[in-house]
Amino acid sequence: MKKSTSVAWQSPSNIAIVKYWGKHGKQYPRNASISLTLSAAATTTMITSTPADGLRVSYLYQGRDKPEFADRVERILGQWAESELPGLRDLHLEINSYNSFPHSSGIASSASFMSSLALGIVDILSAGGLSPEDAVAMRRVSHLSRLGSGSACRSIYPSVAVWGEHAAYDGSSDDHAIAWADVHAIFETYHDDILIVSSAEKAVSSSAGHALMEGHPYAATRYEQAAVHMQWMRDILRAGDIEAFGEIMENEALTLHGLMMNSPTSYILLEPATLSIISEIRAFRKEKQIPVYFTLDAGPNIHMLYPHSEEARVSDWREEVLRPHYQFAIRDRVGRGAKKLSAHEASQILRPDADFAN
Repeated sequence: MKKSTSVAWQSPSNIAIVKYWGKHGKQYPRNASISLTLSAAATTTMITSTPADGLRVSYLYQGRDKPEFADRVERILGQWAESELPGLRDLHLEINSYNSFPHSSGIASSASFMSSLALGIVDILSAGGLSPEDAVAMRRVSHLSRLGSGSACRSIYPSVAVWGEHAAYDGSSDDHAIAWADVHAIFETYHDDILIVSSAEKAVSSSAGHALMEGHPYAATRYEQAAVHMQWMRDILRAGDIEAFGEIMENEALTLHGLMMNSPTSYILLEPATLSIISEIRAFRKEKQIPVYFTLDAGPNIHMLYPHSEEARVSDWREEVLRPHYQFAIRDRVGRGAKKLSAHEASQILRPDADFAN
């Protein structure tokens, strides 16, 4: 009888503070980036492997067939088997994943899924021996995650992660992300209220968006700006300067969308409600002197970030003023990175009738 092995991992999304936008070669970034790791917005992936003649893949998304996802998963695993993990060539992999948030809507679902997939695969090949405490193994996971989705390499680490070589960050690399611990304690308390303006799939994929930077008239200037922001952000994080942190974060978000809007092939992903929320956040911050700031990924949904000490005042205001502008909110916080789940824990999440919470 062929022996099967099952593992389950949960990996969170992350939100970039200094964004990477533009890539080259095998998923290498054009500029370094730094992100906060989240906790509630996460993907759980269970993998059962059985010896087989050649790589075979079966994939379910939340217990259901999702052919467009299955094709991508099979392609990525085939690439890993060919160039990185020859041990995959003799396995049948049954994969089931669950998102706690809407996929393909600009909340880095590829980051959480690809990192959870890489964690499970490396764990399978190490006979269930992968530990988040094994720095060498986690660098390997980060590297594989990057090959699946660039920003996925940051998701496995706790709190703050850096991806891309930059002189200000010792050990930083284009090949994989690193955890960055030189951070004031205030940032460990940060909340991220993700306001879902639209859960529809975004009009342009992240891969297509990155491709817009090839030949972009402002590409060189953008990469210079990102390098400077990374330099400043190191000192800001160390000092706990939440105002400077928020100012750079908002500038980076608007720069990202500006680059999409003024590229040769132009995209506008912001919705009217997105702009209304941004205006309300800025007015509230100015009037009440509360350090609440926003950022966005490549979509219309707002990440509203603030320290824990402001939770009560921000929550009351969000419900009173912002609620008409979004569908639902995911109440998230800075998290501790990826974690391994027991079979029982995974089974409670991977129910066929499960849906993301609102």
